[in-house]
Amino acid sequence: MGLIARLSRIVPLIILLALVAGVIYLVVTYRHSPARAKEVLIQVFTWVCGVISGFFALASVYALFDHAPAVLDLTLSFMAVGLVGLAITRLCNRRFLKNNPSYRKKRLAATTHRRWPWHR
Repeated sequence: MGLIARLSRIVPLIILLALVAGVIYLVVTYRHSPARAKEVLIQVFTWVCGVISGFFALASVYALFDHAPAVLDLTLSFMAVGLVGLAITRLCNRRFLKNNPSYRKKRLAATTHRRWPWHR
């Protein structure tokens, strides 16, 4: 029963993340392409999940030192959502780059531009 109670507390965060994802996807799809929208969505959610995890990790440490077990339980639940979201976005990024290799960052060739009087 405790697991269901914890999951019910994080539902608003998951709904908010889903709504933000839907808005980002629709706007970028309208302006560019579905592939570009997926790329932007993955980048944004990697950053957002990392920030969420870091923020709630700090809040968990504070709650631990403040001896507030209810707050610690809540912050650890939210941090777990952030970490699971981060893992999911990394898996989605791997799959996206496998299916769209043109979006992979390519290395630039190194060139040397010699200046006068050595330029020939």
